[in-house]
Amino acid sequence: MKIEVYEHFKPEERQFVDRASEWVVNAGEYHEVKLTDFLDPRQCFILESLTNRHPDVAVRIDGGYEGAERCRAFIAPDYRELDHEPMKMKVLNITSGDQKFITLQHGDYLGAILGLGLKRDKIGDIQVHEDGCQVVVTEEIADYLDLHLRQVHRIGVMTEVMELSALRPANAELQEMDLTVASLRLDGIASDVFRLSRSKILVPIKAGRCRVNWKTEEDPSAPLKAGDIVALQGFGRFKVLEADGVTKKGRLRVKIGKFV
Repeated sequence: MKIEVYEHFKPEERQFVDRASEWVVNAGEYHEVKLTDFLDPRQCFILESLTNRHPDVAVRIDGGYEGAERCRAFIAPDYRELDHEPMKMKVLNITSGDQKFITLQHGDYLGAILGLGLKRDKIGDIQVHEDGCQVVVTEEIADYLDLHLRQVHRIGVMTEVMELSALRPANAELQEMDLTVASLRLDGIASDVFRLSRSKILVPIKAGRCRVNWKTEEDPSAPLKAGDIVALQGFGRFKVLEADGVTKKGRLRVKIGKFV
């Protein structure tokens, strides 16, 4: 049975598949409930896939607002009403007295939080605004962050714990780029987006530091298509907005949205 399940996922995902399978089996066979930490979209997909295979199990995926990327999951027997189950999330509101000389970004806030010794799976989406930032976090770490987070990238900050109703989702900014490429290969498009040579872009891809739609991709020749989201650790993320049209010289026109 487990080998059959493994066939649908990559080898490096097996550890999570095992954990998620255990949650599903415990809910269906032993009537246990499980509230997970934050999962990325790929993990949510795996969990939902496993849940759909069990007729007596239901799952609720919630990241605090509609369209959330990182979400918690509540797994339970299918007779429970999941809409009323507490998902135990809070909003950490971060404000700075002075951002005149530096613009704080997503990575600055995440780095400051992780620098306090917290794990990434305790942290949901990070909403960056002009006047600061709001972070969705698990309930149990909210007070700790409120007490200890006092600096982000050498800038002093103030914090406040809020309910989810106070969350202000930020629209992700995409810097649009029009490229002409020989093919839709991952390495070719990524090298143009991040302005790296083809040889240099191969290193992080082959090292397992690239994800396409939150799934590790180590094949530089993997083809991309419209809608794909590519994340290269240490360099950033981009989305393939359009992939159609051919130039007179036979090259492909691709529109990219780079997350900024």
